[in-house]
Amino acid sequence: MSKATIIDDEPLSREIIKAYLKAYPEIEVVQECGDGFEGVKAIQQHQPDLLFLDIQMPKINGFEMLELVDQKPSVIFITAYDSFAIKAFEANAVDYLLKPVAEERFHSAILKWKSKLTPTSPDPMERVLNEMSTTTAQQNRIVVKTGSKVKIIPIHDIQFIEADDDFVKITTQEGSFLKNKTMNFYEQSLDPAQFVRVHRSYILHINQITKIEPYQKETHLAILRNGQQIPVSKTGYAKLKVILGL
Repeated sequence: MSKATIIDDEPLSREIIKAYLKAYPEIEVVQECGDGFEGVKAIQQHQPDLLFLDIQMPKINGFEMLELVDQKPSVIFITAYDSFAIKAFEANAVDYLLKPVAEERFHSAILKWKSKLTPTSPDPMERVLNEMSTTTAQQNRIVVKTGSKVKIIPIHDIQFIEADDDFVKITTQEGSFLKNKTMNFYEQSLDPAQFVRVHRSYILHINQITKIEPYQKETHLAILRNGQQIPVSKTGYAKLKVILGL
């Protein structure tokens, strides 16, 4: 028996998926959710094998929700997204259903999922998430998980980002939050007019800098509004001089 979870803010869409799934008694719907917050909890609780996931939902979208899940199940997206996103799904072997979901297309997606039950490497889902994280909507905020809660951080609230083992630490006025991404990812995806990688372990929001002081040989310290001192490498200082017009 395989476990499935449906995450879609439209009740009618969820009902259609459940109706189509009646043709597959070996797939049990363990929970249905109306938003991504509920979805994260449901995945943690039930650890489903298959996820039917809407992309455009209130609060957080489907991509942001998946970033908060450690062990990702197989996903069949339910979407009204444009052809660009669909090409990304196809290229990375992730299936999708366009709304309104047609029954024949649904059965095709299930068969495709069954043919790919053996995990493949590298994980195609990670490539999709990295691709979609650079879309305009998601460049304006970062979604993090703190315990059982989900927090949305507006980009303009970020003071700096720091490398922390296999994670990054995102610091705001409210505190620091861990995110399972890399420094290189944020260096590439954040607006270079606002954020500068000043050190291998730090990315700064330039609006947080109050002054830059010499430190050790060929290095500096950036003093932030909150008094935090951030090391600035020789390369980082050269970047700051260009952006700040020094």
